[in-house]
Amino acid sequence: MDNYREFGDQPTCVAGDDEPAMERPPEIGVDERRMHVRAYNYWVSLLSGRAYPSIQDLDPANIEDFGPHSVLLDFSRDAEDPEIAYLGGALRTECGLDAGVRRISEVPSRSLLSRLTDHYLQIIANSAPIGFEAEFVGQRGYHTMYRGILMPLSTDGETIDFIYGVINWKEVADEATASALAGQVRGAIAAAPAPQAAESLVWADGPHADFDAPEPASAEPDSNLSLWPENPGLGDRLGLARASAEEARDSDRRSRTALYRAIGLAHDFALAAAAEPDDYAELLEDSGIKAQARAPMTAIAKLVFGLDYDKTRLTEFAACLSWASRESVAEGSLAGRIEAHEGGLKGIVAAERALRRPAPKPDRWTEIRAELQAARPLARVDIAVEGDGEFVLLVARRESDGLAIVAPVSDARLVDQAIRKSAA
Repeated sequence: MDNYREFGDQPTCVAGDDEPAMERPPEIGVDERRMHVRAYNYWVSLLSGRAYPSIQDLDPANIEDFGPHSVLLDFSRDAEDPEIAYLGGALRTECGLDAGVRRISEVPSRSLLSRLTDHYLQIIANSAPIGFEAEFVGQRGYHTMYRGILMPLSTDGETIDFIYGVINWKEVADEATASALAGQVRGAIAAAPAPQAAESLVWADGPHADFDAPEPASAEPDSNLSLWPENPGLGDRLGLARASAEEARDSDRRSRTALYRAIGLAHDFALAAAAEPDDYAELLEDSGIKAQARAPMTAIAKLVFGLDYDKTRLTEFAACLSWASRESVAEGSLAGRIEAHEGGLKGIVAAERALRRPAPKPDRWTEIRAELQAARPLARVDIAVEGDGEFVLLVARRESDGLAIVAPVSDARLVDQAIRKSAA
């Protein structure tokens, strides 16, 4: 534990190239390829039946896997501005920080570390690990996609006074640079002589197995129609949509474009399925999926993206497909519609959910006050009452010739109770 205060001499590491592209993380504990999942499983291994792991059991300097990508925050002295008790070499190098940065308040606002520490208050509120991911433009001007997790630790087993965070990231080229590179690659491929058939064989597990040739330019980049085989059946459409979904799952820089294309193909499949209900029902049965009348597009999303896909993301894809159906989006054009929509996929999902959200119930308290404001006065009296509240409570004594007001009550709580009673 002594080295938590001496993070300045930690070795510098770089992010691993084997980390997959930034996409919404799977459920915790599912995919060991994800660094944040491995970090969470490590945190669980330290629980030993306790609510939180003991800080004494954590030694991030000796965690070769994700230690260089981690930070330890110490809340024991100052909960408002915690100390940085440990900072991994890779994260320190990425953020350009030296040993002089000791507290959260000293972290540059546009550094990667600031994106992780922005979430630490959620740990205190939820008393549980918090996972997150997003994109931002860092202090060097690079577009960066990142995924992270924050996990609580304790000195006494009950109070959260340390938080351990792990974050992984990828920098991507801007659109202009990426487009230029893609154009150069296409030009090089077009200028290269066509290989002989014997020379085109590549072993499936050979050195070129992961080569991803650039996509050919298209006069209609938003259309998926050119991808279909001639006279495609429903099974052909599902197969192509699934292949596109798998590409979106595995893609790196083009993750958003690939994802939108996959959702577009899922919409095209949904249109075809509506025209061939019997074949669609057979596909659902073969896949072990039951369609629900209240959420018909969820079955489409599961068919295309797979039952093991992140459930939250499947729900979002289904909402987008529902939006496309409601908007009567034409076949082959959903990918372009998503790209053009304000907020992209998230914007469409938000719009669809807002449309489904039931109207809020009327505020009964507001209704009661409105009724009293419009009520015809029973009598008027000229007396001084403390305060400036719209309603006051008067105590009256019943007498033979009427009610004699004897005292006002200025207690706001009692006034509110009386107002509620008046509507009972």
